[in-house]
Amino acid sequence: MTIHLAGDSTVAPTDSGATSGHAAIPLLGWGDELAAWTEEAVRNHAIGGATTASFRAEGRWDALLAELRPGDTVVIQFGHNDQKEPDELAAEGGYTERLARFVGEARTNGARPVLATSVERRLFDDGRLRWSHGPYPAAVRALGHELDVPVLELTVFTRWLYTWLGEPASAALFPHGAAAEAGLPVDGALVKDNTHFTTAGARAVARYVAEALASLDGVHDAQAPLGAWVMQP
Repeated sequence: MTIHLAGDSTVAPTDSGATSGHAAIPLLGWGDELAAWTEEAVRNHAIGGATTASFRAEGRWDALLAELRPGDTVVIQFGHNDQKEPDELAAEGGYTERLARFVGEARTNGARPVLATSVERRLFDDGRLRWSHGPYPAAVRALGHELDVPVLELTVFTRWLYTWLGEPASAALFPHGAAAEAGLPVDGALVKDNTHFTTAGARAVARYVAEALASLDGVHDAQAPLGAWVMQP
């Protein structure tokens, strides 16, 4: 079984070794780290700047479909760039319609589609993490319910992650924070990028995705519960 990934830069692998401006600080999406946490093969078709429309128009979705085999999984996470085209790709309009087509075509090809809400942007305001995706995560949840498709809550997970770590520590998940920790210069453009991960951020999200997919697969369901072996209060 192969896990195929469709999405934007927050999922995509490094682009020909692209870095944040420092050779030791890569820019990468969580999909680039997923293979480290799963025994399944991973094919990352995601690309920076992608929307649900451009991913199909550029032939990337057709290329993904051509590789599908019965029993494969397709994880679909868009939204970051769809928000920039509210007329054509409104959350409850073109965005949802295109996601629904992806789901239907994956199923027609014998694969299991899995939807994912967008990873949150790390935008703190007076110590509070802002919500940056408006109605887009809700549209994914509603579509998952309507079509009986599993939904990976990456918006919720990343919001928890950033707030649990706190504003200063969570910066290390992104290139500007990693550069600062390494004592490297951080320029104006770099410090404003709270969207794209460096290795630490990509690895954290990938680990969550791997655990969530294992849960969907029921990998450990047959194991005996250990409650009888632990001390009770």
